[in-house]
Amino acid sequence: MLLENLNWRYATKKYDPTKKVSQEDVAKIVEAARLAPTSSGLQQFRVIVISNQELKDKIVPIAWGQQIVADCSHILVFAAWDRYTEERIDQIYNYTTDQRDLPRGRFDAYTSKLKDLYLPQTAEENFNHTARQAYIGFSLAITQAAELKIDSTPMEGFSSDELDELLGLKKKGLKSVTMLPIGYRDAEGDWLEGMKKVRNPKNEFVLEYA
Repeated sequence: MLLENLNWRYATKKYDPTKKVSQEDVAKIVEAARLAPTSSGLQQFRVIVISNQELKDKIVPIAWGQQIVADCSHILVFAAWDRYTEERIDQIYNYTTDQRDLPRGRFDAYTSKLKDLYLPQTAEENFNHTARQAYIGFSLAITQAAELKIDSTPMEGFSSDELDELLGLKKKGLKSVTMLPIGYRDAEGDWLEGMKKVRNPKNEFVLEYA
């Protein structure tokens, strides 16, 4: 069933603006991203859910004129920590120990190693790592949308600096990584709808060491 859903989905090129995704289904897609595995369980990214039409319209020029961000039902923006901090690492591990009824400090030896690894790095090195974690959640959101037969369009084609400014992400310590418009395709206006799904053949894609 999963492979069938992945074969069904494609990067939708035109949305029907009259069709909206239910809040229940949006919540399922976001929950799939929230449950994604991340390095050391730090959940180094957040998901911004945008349904406000005025805001979506403002994103069109930021997304290089791509009308799909205005016509889709919702835009999910995946934004990662701009850098690691001692407070951020402690916060998630304190929350984890509290939720598991363990004493705070139970993982101090491990979190000290994380701080020794990440804190001396540059902000750019930190963001390169946190952004990769965002892509894990991003892929699960795409997969969950496909299971629900909701169309989506993975997007890197936008100005992250302008989007960050519009959404006030800098003050939250976040930087946008990618966007995921979701909604329902306009089959008659989407040039890609109905075309054969093409990927590299398995014998080229898979390298086996038996």
